[in-house]
Amino acid sequence: MNLLLAGILAIRLGAFADTLPAYDSYPAYAGADLGLHYSRSASVFRIWAPTAGRARLLLYADDSSKVAGKVVELDRGVDGTWWTEVPGDWNGWRYVFSVWIGGEWSKEVPDPYARAAGVNGKRAAVIDLRQTDPAGWQQDRSPAFSTANRPTDAVIYELHLRDIDVEGGSGVRHKGKFAGLGEWDTRNGDGLATGLSHLKELGVTHLHILPMFDFNSIDESRPDSPQYNWGYDPLNYNVPEGSYSSDPVDAAARIRELKAMVESIHRHGLRVIMDVVYNHTGLTGTSNFNELVPGYYYRHNPDNSFSNATGCGNETASERPMFRKFMLESVLYWMKEYHLDGFRFDLMGVHDIMTMNLISDSLHRLRPDIILYGEGWTAGHTPLPDSVLAVKKNVSRLRGIAVFGDDLRDGIKGSVFDAHDKGFVAGNLGDVESVKFGVVGACYHPQIDYSKVNYSHGAFASAPSQVITYCECHDNNTLWDKLQLSRPDASAAERQKMQRLAWTIIMTSQGIPFLFEGTEFLHSKRGIDNSFQSGDSINEIHWGLEKERMGDVDFLKTLIRLRRQHPAFRMTNAAQIAANIHFEPAPGGCIIYSINGAAVKDSWTQIWIAFNGTGVTQKLTVPSGLHAFQVGAVNDWSQPVDGSVDLPGYSAAIYYR
Repeated sequence: MNLLLAGILAIRLGAFADTLPAYDSYPAYAGADLGLHYSRSASVFRIWAPTAGRARLLLYADDSSKVAGKVVELDRGVDGTWWTEVPGDWNGWRYVFSVWIGGEWSKEVPDPYARAAGVNGKRAAVIDLRQTDPAGWQQDRSPAFSTANRPTDAVIYELHLRDIDVEGGSGVRHKGKFAGLGEWDTRNGDGLATGLSHLKELGVTHLHILPMFDFNSIDESRPDSPQYNWGYDPLNYNVPEGSYSSDPVDAAARIRELKAMVESIHRHGLRVIMDVVYNHTGLTGTSNFNELVPGYYYRHNPDNSFSNATGCGNETASERPMFRKFMLESVLYWMKEYHLDGFRFDLMGVHDIMTMNLISDSLHRLRPDIILYGEGWTAGHTPLPDSVLAVKKNVSRLRGIAVFGDDLRDGIKGSVFDAHDKGFVAGNLGDVESVKFGVVGACYHPQIDYSKVNYSHGAFASAPSQVITYCECHDNNTLWDKLQLSRPDASAAERQKMQRLAWTIIMTSQGIPFLFEGTEFLHSKRGIDNSFQSGDSINEIHWGLEKERMGDVDFLKTLIRLRRQHPAFRMTNAAQIAANIHFEPAPGGCIIYSINGAAVKDSWTQIWIAFNGTGVTQKLTVPSGLHAFQVGAVNDWSQPVDGSVDLPGYSAAIYYR
């Protein structure tokens, strides 16, 4: 034990040890009662700190109290736990823990399982969760997003809580708050729908919301000061972010207002996906995890320094029993307590396959219609071998989890690592196979030349439900900015056509379609790609553009409606795709393919689609007897086509029987 404590102390002091502590020898606790369990008669606290010699609980009357109102020495429990029961009603009090390791008391911190916190999350809060339920919460139900609730039936729209309504013209009263996204029938100065009402009109099914848990970068004590962050620096994983509430000091307000937001979104027919960041913590040596059990929750290099596959200073060790347990219990808590409908896992490739499958199996057992997906890559080297990681090439070994399809993303608009690299929609003829690969949902198809696909030289998905089909997200340049940077020679009208072509590819391809906030307004971040702290002026959605961009809004709205009405674009397995999608001969820079809609019981028995990535009109021969689908028109019918048609540059055509 002396050697173990010496190693732990070395980590705390930032020194290097010759060997890593034997973390695998730490006892794992199987109980479901870590953290606080409140009742009016008593509160029970339990933490896991197997290397501590002593542990204590400190209760404070509020956030600002300098002296604890009560200090309780914890009793040693089983399997490395420490616990106590404190009689009385402590609702509203703040609490923290400190442990004795290596001859000193640790910093006072909330335990990792804290479910409520005061301002800036420095102290956890004792709370009666049932008192945080808004009116009607027990009757809240997630709306159906299709008749079968299959992942490929979803249309996901990613947003940041401030971006969506903080602009002055949004018509939203509670701008940048949980309550703001829950507001209904908000209008801009032109009387057009904004916020949630606009998203409902657009036709999407799921709102993917950037981190809503308590993160470290915003000072909640200064709510009126200009502050901005995406929130990928977790502090208290199971606590909502206080800057999104009406009163960060009131520990119950953020919980109640987040629940009310979810209830409103559900009531108006949409679902909620939460962006979660278990791959790293915002703090490292002084994180809640590391103060209570130094070193255990993180991976390390051979010299005992923190490994950093996330690029954020540390990476968590999902393969260790107690962090695996924490991840599972955390997502279960969010799903049950907040009625969430899905999770997006940031840098999911850092996590091991076994942990992700355990999470998926557990969530799907309770909610078969839940949607799970993540980034199938890391941001750097990790000590674990690729063979055990939840990276893109291993997605076929994941159960009920999708990964982002970066092949199609960069095939459409060009590499995200080179702002000036052109993609297919901007005239790069070399990206044809990458786009075709996206059309078939990253599944095997006999007509794909995988040697010409930009990143994946083989099918990585065994079903289209395993891939997120997208071309832009909060990371990197928006699609509109990317087109401006890669094609400065093109006119604004040409780039508008390129953007519409990109949408058409996304909405008619197999997989789970994903859109980024404001794309329907040709959203720009002024060429700033990593805008995680660039402020509202760069990131906010400009609702004054809605009238000017109404043609684009209607165009995207029609594509979403098209997809949701036709199962031919939402196939469920690779065999269907290989058998019923056929790529036709096409001029250079074009893609033409047909879909046997009858095989999947689509009302369109035959579908013929063409993409023109060149800047010139192409003459195409369309099978006789097909009708042209008028994207953006009120009606989706026309007279039958017979013979050749002209397809303008940077555009698409959809025909059907």
